Amino acid sequence: DADLSVSTKTALFGKAYPERFFDMGVSEQDMISTAAGLATCGKIVFASTFAIFGSGRAWDQVRQSVAYTRLNVKIVVTHGGITTGEDGASHQANEDIAIMRAIPNMTVIVPADAIEAGEVIREVARFYGPVYVRLSRGKTPIIYLNGKADFRIGKGVILQEGKDITVFACGIMVSAALEASQALAKENISVRVVNLPTIKPIDKELIIQCVRETKAAVTAEEHSIIGGLGGAVAEVLVENYPVPMARVGLKDVFGESGKPEELLLKYGLTPQEIIQAVRSVIGRKA
Repeated sequence: DADLSVSTKTALFGKAYPERFFDMGVSEQDMISTAAGLATCGKIVFASTFAIFGSGRAWDQVRQSVAYTRLNVKIVVTHGGITTGEDGASHQANEDIAIMRAIPNMTVIVPADAIEAGEVIREVARFYGPVYVRLSRGKTPIIYLNGKADFRIGKGVILQEGKDITVFACGIMVSAALEASQALAKENISVRVVNLPTIKPIDKELIIQCVRETKAAVTAEEHSIIGGLGGAVAEVLVENYPVPMARVGLKDVFGESGKPEELLLKYGLTPQEIIQAVRSVIGRKA
């Protein structure tokens, strides 16, 4: 960890396994370089900090020392997205998925809830290679109420069937998509909701299958609409099965300080925004 172990909660691991935990201080570049060095010795290494630092401040070390050499380092970041809240724009990573997704050899994962996050950590520990896992800051709704997400790298999950449109979501926006779908059902709009926790490699087969059946799509993410989940889904569709589509996310802007729920409302990351996007896209269906 890079001097944020109380906030990232890796301090709990450090207390339980002090011989396996290293606090590198306020030096994210050193943390990633050290992680790479440990990986060359056969260790499965987890490096943790805030998303803004793990994707931005240490980008050169991630690219050169971890991804280029395809080392077994798992970069697990917290405080992703705008819900970092009062910490403001300097600490709100709304571009990190795009940054990491563009790096060759890098797997990018955004769990939808705590249940899926637990399965993700176990799965990436078994998986060999560089991985970027993006977690949130605060409490988020539980999606998998039965306590099992059946997470697999590169695979999406249909959480709710629907015939009129597919909403693809990741992270905290999965809960918002499900809430929006329930409201739209009262308007006789049948929404298929798909959780896409792996942004790279994206589940092309599932995306194409869903849009062939519903003929329209909306994406929802706590991230810029540029280069994240929306960009990944759009790339798949434009090359394989173009349909009317809209992206719900930050509109190429920086955030600001504020309470997380107020920021989600101001920047359009709400069920209501998804509802409006669905109505608009359905209006454009052939």
